[in-house]
Amino acid sequence: MNTKLLITLFGSLLLSGLLVDAQIPDYYSSVDFTQDGNALKADLSTLIIETHTTLIPYTSNSTDTWDIIHESDLDADDANNVVLFYGYNDTDDITKNDRTRAIADQSNGFCIGFWNREHVFAKSLANPSLETDDPGPGTDVHNLRAADCQWNSTRNNRLFNDGSGNSDIVHIDGHPICDRGPAGNPKGCFYPGDEFKGDVARIIMYMYLRYPTQCLPINIGVGSRLFSSDMPDIFLEWNEEDPVNAFERHRNNVIASYQYNRNPFIDNPYLATLIWNGPDSEDTWGVLSSPKLKKQPVFIYPTIAKDFVYIEGLGGSESTVEVFNQLGQTLNFEIEANKIDVSSFSKGMYLMAIKQGAQSKLFKFLVY
Repeated sequence: MNTKLLITLFGSLLLSGLLVDAQIPDYYSSVDFTQDGNALKADLSTLIIETHTTLIPYTSNSTDTWDIIHESDLDADDANNVVLFYGYNDTDDITKNDRTRAIADQSNGFCIGFWNREHVFAKSLANPSLETDDPGPGTDVHNLRAADCQWNSTRNNRLFNDGSGNSDIVHIDGHPICDRGPAGNPKGCFYPGDEFKGDVARIIMYMYLRYPTQCLPINIGVGSRLFSSDMPDIFLEWNEEDPVNAFERHRNNVIASYQYNRNPFIDNPYLATLIWNGPDSEDTWGVLSSPKLKKQPVFIYPTIAKDFVYIEGLGGSESTVEVFNQLGQTLNFEIEANKIDVSSFSKGMYLMAIKQGAQSKLFKFLVY
């Protein structure tokens, strides 16, 4: 028996023992959770594609996306209402920012005071665009949320960017995407609000795995990608900062009862951490973050060096290491096992980029 197979079998046996009390849903029985990175992403992607056996029509005389949203987005405090995505105030006289609204006030050509269906992954930002004429990617209810009609139009297809407080347009003068734009044309990006930013992140992650070539997160979120090349940092941070709540879990269950596939990142936000690195999100199942299953973290030492810098946790043929000076120039260096010779470097600050599979980490070190 080769070493790789032996390790895989050992990991599977170890995991099966840990799962006795973990209560991982049977839905995930085909997934090998001893993996992480691209391998785990591929397993989960295959699962949610193969179990998506029922495509829902956008608008129809039979069960359609409206009908499911009436149930999935129901306000737990009032069965006559739906919760409005991006909304935050039911006490003032402004309807645009309402957090809830009567199910009966569903838009039918009218906008002010009515709600409609928001594509969280904006239709035009997918490639090809998400269409709603026929059941398919554009009618996937995991990506649809009840939203005030006007606020939906305000968000339009603006890219998501970080912010704080309630939902709002984000203007960053001089930013290539979030700039205010010419007078009278306030472009900008969009912040979904503290209450909904985690929801957005987990929906974007789902859409990426469900439609891997069509719905790329880098086409809808701006900012750095230090944790992983294919997932903007803000989505990983939002996933951790705004944990899953009862509303999201209810919504996931309802949609699964119609489409038969689930959003894995609502079931366990820690899956995002395993795939794309970033902040440690909650491990809902209480087993995937076990030290017995977690890989040794990658780090470097010392960060103030004269002769050598050591890398711990580096392994696998997919690993690459690059060193840059403060001008962004790539430097040549010698590496032996986990040791880098920096004795020939000039004094100053340097950056080391370590990539393992699809995950990347950036470190700083000083040569004196």
